Amino acid sequence: MEIPSTHTVPLSWLSEAASPPIQYRTLTEVVPEPARDPERVAALRDQVLRYKEALAIVRKQKETGLWGGNLLAPGPSKAMGWKETGTVYQYRRLLELGWPGDARPFRFADRFLFRLLSRADDPALLVEFQRAAKNDAGLALWVRSMGTQAAAAALARGAHQDDPRLRGAAHRIASDISLYLRSELAQKPFKKAHGKTVLDPLAYPPTVFSIELLAFMPAVQRERAGFLERLVMYFSTPASRRAFFIQAGKKLFRPLFEILGDPLHADAQGRITDVPFAVYWLELLTRLGIVRQVPSAAKVLARLYSECNDQGIWSPKSLRALPRSSNPVVSHYFPLEGPGKSPAQRQTDVTFRLGLIARLLGMPLNVL
Repeated sequence: MEIPSTHTVPLSWLSEAASPPIQYRTLTEVVPEPARDPERVAALRDQVLRYKEALAIVRKQKETGLWGGNLLAPGPSKAMGWKETGTVYQYRRLLELGWPGDARPFRFADRFLFRLLSRADDPALLVEFQRAAKNDAGLALWVRSMGTQAAAAALARGAHQDDPRLRGAAHRIASDISLYLRSELAQKPFKKAHGKTVLDPLAYPPTVFSIELLAFMPAVQRERAGFLERLVMYFSTPASRRAFFIQAGKKLFRPLFEILGDPLHADAQGRITDVPFAVYWLELLTRLGIVRQVPSAAKVLARLYSECNDQGIWSPKSLRALPRSSNPVVSHYFPLEGPGKSPAQRQTDVTFRLGLIARLLGMPLNVL
């Protein structure tokens, strides 16, 4: 199977079957501008701004500009002490739901997120780990690094791709990852600590945050061609299936954000078990301009397109329920479909995403 050279966008079908965010984003990000109905776009924009889930997120924002009293939580986690979805995920969720990046909730949060890029020593910037990191310099170092990457990813996904502060942070993060990829540590990133296998604290692998940051920074991509080639090689290498922990000072965490090699775990025919994560990952690689160069990604994307019918509707065999992910890092991204019991709602998210990827790849689109 190969990635097709053209793609059909089932606009009429999505207009009947999909949630307002999917309809709006299909019209504004997938359908070529001459084929858009301005009145329909305006009506959908209003629906998106009044969408029940989005308004519920806005109401949860605190006076500090944060959500959930934390920065990094994709959802509640007793092990991490997270009771609610945190700032970086709620911020990006609103964007995925179609809210404009200059809306008030984002402006409110941006002040805090930009402070995270400044490398300031204010303990308040450690957010949910402030108390635990007070007497643990190693934990504080990990939190600052992850917080910077997460904040940068949110700001890049929003309305700040051209901000010099964000560009500077993106270049620093890319340089640190590049240095790691060229080091011997990338070949042997694990060590033993406290009787457990841990990722060496000196390792600086890509994370979902750093890759999403760079995916939405095309200017930085143009300036880092050699770095992107190294990422292709790294993501073409099967990820280690070895169980390990993240050592952050005195604490040990299960890995959540770190990416050690190819995360797709596809079989030889490009079949995957986690469709939501695969679509998320394929969109990021497409935005980075490397999806065709990573063998597993190209294979999985070709298979997903082969599962679309003549109308461009994703219609795999034996689809009995909405695809679900075991990976919480895509909670902001999938699904965009709202509640309901229509069988078509199992297909709308992936159908939209494949249309978006086709547009990003520059495929000629046939809009139905």
